[in-house]
Amino acid sequence: MNLTQENLNDWLDKFDPEKHVFKGQTYLRVKRFMDLALVIVSAPAWLLVIAVVWVIIEITSPGAPAMFSQLRTGKGGKRFTIYKFRTMVPNAEELKKQYAHLNELQWPDFKITNDPRVTKIGGFLRKTSLDELPQLFNILKGEMSLVGPRPTSFAADTYKLWHTERLDVSPGLTGLWQIIGRAQLEFDDRLRLDIAYIDHACIRLDFEILLKTILAVFEQRGAH
Repeated sequence: MNLTQENLNDWLDKFDPEKHVFKGQTYLRVKRFMDLALVIVSAPAWLLVIAVVWVIIEITSPGAPAMFSQLRTGKGGKRFTIYKFRTMVPNAEELKKQYAHLNELQWPDFKITNDPRVTKIGGFLRKTSLDELPQLFNILKGEMSLVGPRPTSFAADTYKLWHTERLDVSPGLTGLWQIIGRAQLEFDDRLRLDIAYIDHACIRLDFEILLKTILAVFEQRGAH
């Protein structure tokens, strides 16, 4: 099924919470084991990709580190340091004010189609989601999971009360909105997808989201 917002509820009906094999703490332990197993087994491949991307960024966009860290909001509203590849010019943060009038999303989200601050290699990394690959280290550290709500750069004290439900679970490398709308969705719409995921969360759903994420990346459905 080509998943869209229109057929999402029908798709989620397959994951009836009453029929979940693993529930509560058992589900969380199995999910953590799955995260570690998949990340560790695939480590030789993704570590090689990280090394190659690092070198390419250093050569094509000098002037700032190839990888950077940024505070994000995780489970329980706790702030943690996330790792990403740099996809923009070294002075991107200063230029953000200059291009603020072009922002297409509701603040504090920020997105510009064909953002002039994005480097050539950065555009490719964003389209393929390779810029997020260093977050596999966050998964190993237990700060993130493979599947869950994407951690926000803005703190939990900016959330509306109903937004805080997403803080009940660990943030993820991918989630429902990555396989449906990616960056085209406003924050409130992404929150509704996060809550739908939380309400139906199970190992089978996690696996299906991972598979659909891989398909979305190969189809290059827009930057995130």
